Amino acid sequence: MKVGASVLACCCLLIQVLGLALFLRGFFPLPVRSQARKSSISEIPAEPWAGKTSNWTQLPHPLFKKVVIVLIDALRQDFVFGVKGKEHMRYVTQLIEKGSTLSYIAMATAPTVTMPRIKALMTGTIPGFIDIVVNLNSPELLEDNVIWQAKQAGKRIVFYGDDTWIKLFPKHFVESDGTTSFFVSDFTEDEDPSFPSLIVVCGDHGMSEAGSHGGSSDEEVQTPLVLISSAFQNKAGTFKEPEIIQQTDLAPTLALGLGLPISRSSLGMLLPAVVEHKTFREQLRFFHLNGYQLCKLLKENLRAYEKDDGVEQFKKAEKLHANWIKLYLEGNTSEVLTNLGRKLIKQYLEALQKLSASLSKQVVEYDIYSMTVGAIITLEMFFLLLICVPSALSSKAEFDLPLASPIFSLFFYMTCLVLAAVHVIVCTSTENMCFFCSISWMMAMAIMVLIAALLCVLLSVLGKIILKHKSSNEKQSSSMSSWSELDLLLLVGTLGHVLSMGASSFIEEEHQTWYFLINTLCLALSQEMCRKYFLVRKRNKMNTSDLEYMEQTDVYINEIYDAHKKELKEERLSILERFIKDNEKWIALASPGIILICCRLLRPLNQTGVQWMHRSDFGHWLTSSEHKPELSFLVGTCLVMIFVLIQGKCSLVSKVALMFGLLGVYCYRATIGHVLYPWQQDTKDITKGITEARFVYIFVLGILITGIKDLLKSHMMCADYKAKSMGLWEVYSGLVLLAALLFRPHNLVVLVFCLLIQIILTMFIWKILKYDAAQITFMHYWFGQAFFFFQGNSNTISTVDISAGFVGLENYVEIPAVLLTAFVTYSGPLLWSMHLLCYLNGEINKTSTAVAHGCFSYAIIRSLPVTVYILLVTGFRYHLFIWSVFSPKLLYEVIHLVISAGICVTFTVVDKNQVAKSEH
Repeated sequence: MKVGASVLACCCLLIQVLGLALFLRGFFPLPVRSQARKSSISEIPAEPWAGKTSNWTQLPHPLFKKVVIVLIDALRQDFVFGVKGKEHMRYVTQLIEKGSTLSYIAMATAPTVTMPRIKALMTGTIPGFIDIVVNLNSPELLEDNVIWQAKQAGKRIVFYGDDTWIKLFPKHFVESDGTTSFFVSDFTEDEDPSFPSLIVVCGDHGMSEAGSHGGSSDEEVQTPLVLISSAFQNKAGTFKEPEIIQQTDLAPTLALGLGLPISRSSLGMLLPAVVEHKTFREQLRFFHLNGYQLCKLLKENLRAYEKDDGVEQFKKAEKLHANWIKLYLEGNTSEVLTNLGRKLIKQYLEALQKLSASLSKQVVEYDIYSMTVGAIITLEMFFLLLICVPSALSSKAEFDLPLASPIFSLFFYMTCLVLAAVHVIVCTSTENMCFFCSISWMMAMAIMVLIAALLCVLLSVLGKIILKHKSSNEKQSSSMSSWSELDLLLLVGTLGHVLSMGASSFIEEEHQTWYFLINTLCLALSQEMCRKYFLVRKRNKMNTSDLEYMEQTDVYINEIYDAHKKELKEERLSILERFIKDNEKWIALASPGIILICCRLLRPLNQTGVQWMHRSDFGHWLTSSEHKPELSFLVGTCLVMIFVLIQGKCSLVSKVALMFGLLGVYCYRATIGHVLYPWQQDTKDITKGITEARFVYIFVLGILITGIKDLLKSHMMCADYKAKSMGLWEVYSGLVLLAALLFRPHNLVVLVFCLLIQIILTMFIWKILKYDAAQITFMHYWFGQAFFFFQGNSNTISTVDISAGFVGLENYVEIPAVLLTAFVTYSGPLLWSMHLLCYLNGEINKTSTAVAHGCFSYAIIRSLPVTVYILLVTGFRYHLFIWSVFSPKLLYEVIHLVISAGICVTFTVVDKNQVAKSEH
């Protein structure tokens, strides 16, 4: 079966997406959950009593009459405690010194973003890492939680603050106002000391030195927790170092403090200092309830839970508790009872710590079976791409893919049977939950058949290649020797980057790798240019073929100039036209150096990575309020340059739409207060700019529709080549306009330099040096990756610009917000890949397979890193930095591959259009 290179590449990436989805489902473990939905008072265990049944079967009386929770977004612990606390939160510091508070450092877990942290505080659970995906849209919290239990108990709950809480707990508040912030200046103590109130001051997560969050640095995971109540009587004037606890410990503490059942899925343990002022019997009752709930949760999530150290110690403490109750009810008031009570509390606390630790370990239990199946599919697709390279990059750009003979072979059916048997054995013997075992048998068998078929096809193709290789050893060796220095650089650089992902520090500072690679690439291009213009001409002996080659080169350079002549005439740049023609050689020689200078100027614009993230950059200087005039001038200049750089190949209608769209971008920035109009002195009447943003969206859609119309016309009506090229360029221009709207204002410089470098490479390097489609695809990919980091992106979640998902929207709308956020995050690679399509489409007159070669090269260069990386994270799944470094990078790579699959679909459509056109 003959398959085109672009079709094969597209299908391989789409199937890889399926494999990666299955791998992700197994890699990111689901949080520990109780099988039952909510706790109830009827399930409260009785107090232990040796030989009899205790009459204390109800919850203890509440410790506090009222509880006020003051949750401050991104509050770091050093903003409350120590020197900074005295400077920033003087009143809280006074209360701490007064002695009526309990101070803790609550440790959050990654991801340090708002919604998962609220879940942790109110449910006592550790949300899954994948919860960060739904952080923008906070659905109703259906798990057992403190707010729901308080409502069931008839408590009156009032809320003011971030409307994320209203989304998580709808219809739970008798009074609420979803404002963005609120202010609490003071509080007064309750007049009844026997039934005091409690104020909780805490943060959902911290923030880095740069003001971002989402990662797992100490500044991001360490949050303050201050409990203020007249019930806590410490020595005034003394300040103890805050005890380190888990953020999940707040949920059981609040529940028991309000006389509510502990949430079923809570992993936290009661804070002992909160109840130490109560009697021994009450304290033991609280700890017993907490331990019983943790044991019950562990039983539901672990089959061999009886062997757990925490369970065994809890049972011992429970027996000792029963003996203590017996002595207590017998009226024993000796010191023996007191010492036994202290010993019992210590045993309970040790049991609670072990139980909580055991449950926390269950959170990082991986679904190895699902991961393995997903990794196998991904590997099979990568190896299929790899062994098809010689045929796919040949002059025909097609591959003879054997399907019938492998699939109808005995080996195929035997493989299917073996895989089915493995599936049955694994699913019937596993102790933990497995996603792949939970899906329907029909779907599971379909995936097994796919794996078996791919394996048979791979072996069949590999066998054919080995037979061909034996008969053409000499030819193969000669083809390997034809590799140029640039080919080796692109290959070694790409492989080196892939291998560097095995080190956490290289992932954190990946931008340095790409900056180094594109700098090296520019030096290599400079060498090639010098060799072309100087070394050949300075040879003492020059034969006739060399002279003919030089003459052909000069003619080709003139052709390149003529191709751009019309564009230059339209812009009426006669002086520039004459200058370029007269100095073609020197401009070409200077081009790699100009690109180097552009890249160097972009580096200080946005600090990225981890090591230098805390340092201020030029972007911070530009966006500060005192430099708004400078930013306004820069934004205006960049928008004009964007129009000049991309309008030349657009139709008249698209040029007008582009001009008004860029004008709308400036109006939008001025409306939301980023820049000033020329007649403005200061920012007034700041709005969300919804009207202005939607105005730009209309022109973006208009340009895209115009481009798509031209593409359809070139295909359906067999129009000339110009219509197709113009259509592709208009689609590219529409994406540039969308990027100009969504980018942060200072990042428009990045967009301008991106367009400028693309023009330099196209006019003065690629066509002059006559690189093939595969080489140009690799260079586009390198520059796309570099511009991903020039924007200020990194491999941490904290640098994702989620504000782009709300541009032009009054409220959160999930699909547009996700698409816009993904676009602005990956706009660097996306714009470079679309420019690659425009460039290769212009080369089809010389090489009809240029688009197919580019599509296949792009597919394999994207498949390689993600395939290797899933193997690395599988091996590093118990690494210290697995959640802080490797997991976010995995999400970035998978989403990038999904976008790449969409890009390859676009390449395939354009390539099939060309094939259809050539057949007429």
